[in-house]
Amino acid sequence: MAWVLHVDLDQFVAAVEVLRRPELAGRPVVVGGRGDPSERGVVSTASYEARAFGVHSGMPLRVAARKLPDAVFLPVDAQAYEAASDRVMATLRSLGAVVEVLGWDEAFLGTMTDDPEALARRAQEAVLGATRLHCSVGIGDNKVRAKIATEFGKPAGVFRLTAENWAEVMGHRPTIDLWGVGTKVSRRLAALGVTSVQGLAAAPTEALVAEFGPKMGLWYHELGQGLGPTTVDDRPWVPRGHSRETTFQQNLTTREQVRDALRAMAHEVVADTARDGRDVVRVALKVRYAPFVTTSTSRKLPQPTRDPATIVQAVLTLADRLEDREIRLLGVRAEMAMPEDADPTDRTPVRGRI
Repeated sequence: MAWVLHVDLDQFVAAVEVLRRPELAGRPVVVGGRGDPSERGVVSTASYEARAFGVHSGMPLRVAARKLPDAVFLPVDAQAYEAASDRVMATLRSLGAVVEVLGWDEAFLGTMTDDPEALARRAQEAVLGATRLHCSVGIGDNKVRAKIATEFGKPAGVFRLTAENWAEVMGHRPTIDLWGVGTKVSRRLAALGVTSVQGLAAAPTEALVAEFGPKMGLWYHELGQGLGPTTVDDRPWVPRGHSRETTFQQNLTTREQVRDALRAMAHEVVADTARDGRDVVRVALKVRYAPFVTTSTSRKLPQPTRDPATIVQAVLTLADRLEDREIRLLGVRAEMAMPEDADPTDRTPVRGRI
């Protein structure tokens, strides 16, 4: 029988840091920014000991320090995590399954087997032996159920979630427990009277389509039933775009400062897209005003282009729409034309890295 396994490294970034600093084992570790909680920045990851005190990814470092002043704060070391991830993925590929990498710390495995639990345990043992890192494995009859199953296996466990036990395991749970449903979507669903997974599965399709549109409305309806793609694809992921963002230690207060910062980021994004060798078709701008209000805007370019001046100018034109307020974060994104043979419908996008 065909199975999808989702392998997720437990507290990956924190675990890598503890391997490098064994004296940190058992202590609350928070990784983010430059490792200075007095600076602006967000938590990239927190050890389980830190999570017990309410510290989580995406939290401002200053908030994390208030919750847990005795935590060990460390800077992000992307090269170390990349190297550890490469060893993990190479180990998974040695198991004979199809491996679709999702990010530094997770991957799908596709396999034909009568005993998926045995493969899951073999994956855990192989990764631990090669890297000294623990992982959890979710087993499913599609990617959605495998991904969600992993959460029930944490830490360092295995859990199977299929059509057979979907309603029993997930039916009573809130919609935010579904992969792909965040805070905003769960609130919009609640406004429709849909608060549980079983409620989403039973919701009228027409109401979901009216709220979310024909594509996403149907997708959420299927998600409530645990339906999803089954194909695990080991081809390299083709990115839709590239982005850069910066949190400023001091708020930007003038339009000149904003334009200078955006110009620099836009040139970095242009260089990123040039390495892919594809035309840019749309640019987007993200802004976080002080104290913490985030908005975004985008525009389609008149025609696809690789011309740096045209792309940079399009970003600066978006900047003309910004409010006259102090700014603490700016981000620039360029979306590219996709190759004709890219983006199969059941391919899973790679999660953004730190």
